Amino acid sequence: MHIGLLGHGNMGTEIERLVRVAGVHDVSVIGLTEPAGGIDTAGLENADVIIDFTSPEIVLNDIRTVAKAGKNLVVGTTGWQEHLPEVEKVVRESGIGLIYGQNFSIGANIFFRAVAHATKLFSAFKEYDVSGHEIHHAGKKDSPSGTALRTAEEILQNSKVKTTLQTAKLDRKIRPEELHFSSVRGGVNPGFHEVIFDSPADAVTISHAAHNRQGFAQGAILAAEFINGKKGLYTFDDVMNHVRGRGRATRHRITHNID
Repeated sequence: MHIGLLGHGNMGTEIERLVRVAGVHDVSVIGLTEPAGGIDTAGLENADVIIDFTSPEIVLNDIRTVAKAGKNLVVGTTGWQEHLPEVEKVVRESGIGLIYGQNFSIGANIFFRAVAHATKLFSAFKEYDVSGHEIHHAGKKDSPSGTALRTAEEILQNSKVKTTLQTAKLDRKIRPEELHFSSVRGGVNPGFHEVIFDSPADAVTISHAAHNRQGFAQGAILAAEFINGKKGLYTFDDVMNHVRGRGRATRHRITHNID
């Protein structure tokens, strides 16, 4: 498989390094024009799957351009999911395969499932409240992170009390049904997420700390292997389910097939 990289910052550089070290796939960097963020379409020709780690400002244009070229796509960029209906339409009409996720780290995706299960357990005991916190490096462009939003979604879907998410500063007492998930930006932290179940008697915390970008890059390569040759819209949950041996991906919004 030939992987084309859109975006050659920290993530793109790490993906390229891992692909070259493994020696299983080929990889090339596809040029972007500045400041418009256009794609060197000639660079798309030899790629089987494109991996996008660019920015929320240009990712929709990237998706349209890659889809027009008929290439499958892994979208690691976050902060664009409000445009998901438009992306669904592009995927459907172009006949490509696209996979996206708030976090491509295997550990982070296990963290999501641990948080969901813990929320169900703690929901039976009204004395426990739940909140969340995340830290990222100074260069991160979105806040809260996609991982924080996905974590909050797992809590809201599995809690008997929490129904709404608050991510901003609160200058008032928080209401029982509100889930507060705070964010800090600074330094070089590649990503830390924590969920706290707290009571007058004790507290239980579940956290995921990225040591570096290797886990995210490994997951992106795994996603590229998964989406190669497929059609339709997928999430990284489909990869997790497939790796666990369930044999097929979950249905997501539009019809798709899996080998």
